[in-house]
Amino acid sequence: MTSASAPIELSVIHSISDVAASDWNALTDPNDPFTEHAFLALMEESESVGKGAGWVPVHLLAHRQSTLVGAVPLYLKNNSYGEYIFDWGWAQAAQRAGIPYYPKLVSAVPFTPASGRRLLAHDDETTHALIDGIHGIAEATNALSIHILFCTQRERALLENRPEFIGRSTHQFHWDNNAYTNFDDWLTRFRSRRRKEVRRERLAPEKMGVTVNTLRGNDLTAAHWVQMRRFYERTVQKKHATAYLSDDFFTLGFERLKHSTILFSAEQSGSLVAASLCFHRGQHLMGRYWGCDAGFECLHFELCYHKPIEMCIAKGWTHFEAGAQGMHKLQRGLAPQITHSAHHIRHSGLHNAVAESMKHELAQLEAEVAWCETKLPFRRTDLTTG
Repeated sequence: MTSASAPIELSVIHSISDVAASDWNALTDPNDPFTEHAFLALMEESESVGKGAGWVPVHLLAHRQSTLVGAVPLYLKNNSYGEYIFDWGWAQAAQRAGIPYYPKLVSAVPFTPASGRRLLAHDDETTHALIDGIHGIAEATNALSIHILFCTQRERALLENRPEFIGRSTHQFHWDNNAYTNFDDWLTRFRSRRRKEVRRERLAPEKMGVTVNTLRGNDLTAAHWVQMRRFYERTVQKKHATAYLSDDFFTLGFERLKHSTILFSAEQSGSLVAASLCFHRGQHLMGRYWGCDAGFECLHFELCYHKPIEMCIAKGWTHFEAGAQGMHKLQRGLAPQITHSAHHIRHSGLHNAVAESMKHELAQLEAEVAWCETKLPFRRTDLTTG
């Protein structure tokens, strides 16, 4: 039995496979599929992260009497790609001022704009020891800043209580289950016009002659993952974006993530023509990757929003996130929700300039969120409960 008075011992590992999955997962939020050992390990084993990708694992562990009591998914980076909390402006300001900005330390799930706990511990003493340990790694690696991305509101408040961290707010569009009995019950919250529009969107598969399926576990085959990789690459090309995930992520994901993945798919004449790959754990469902063949773009709303929400209602799951950005999510009932991060910049002048800019950014964000709330599709009586 571990003694609470035993000293906390910190260490760094360069691969999450160096810690037992059961020990790591015992520290994570049971509703978070992305900080789970299997997902982070797949990122490393598939070489989607690593030195070549600019995400070098330097995960921090805390032990008491050989028992893992704390951990931080942590990466040393020489760029700002794949983070979704954008600090390019800070890096450019540093460059103009002749101040080096990289390398930096980032605690996040790579390429995944989903909120969750980053300081994995069950007590404040261990949490503060982990924060001190992150500073120690920054010193040892000459990292010039620390970024805790998409953390919880509680973690942000704890970090802001330390003078070296700046809090930052961004926003996404999320859905929460208000004890809806079925999808039609959910739609009764909508104004008549928007309710009719959603119902028209839901007819798109039938009009196009496609069959929509929900696949998980053993129903989700290696062939589905191959197709999802093709859709992912097509979406990346269409958006002129960067393909962060390697081919091996999809090849290995078939077995490694079978327990957490759900595919909302559309088939025509036996061929997959569109799909949305989501991740589930506990009471939460997370939308992540979408793609389709040319001509099937109109299936996006059904596969990425309506079908996942319908499943959440049927299963009694409480929360659905559909990924970053997308004002069109408002009209489908996903409401604006503040997301949090915390930042420490070792150069005091740059730190103070960023802190000042965050005040102006927050005022702009609050105005944008207020505007978004006026565009939600709910009836006036349901605006506070939708």
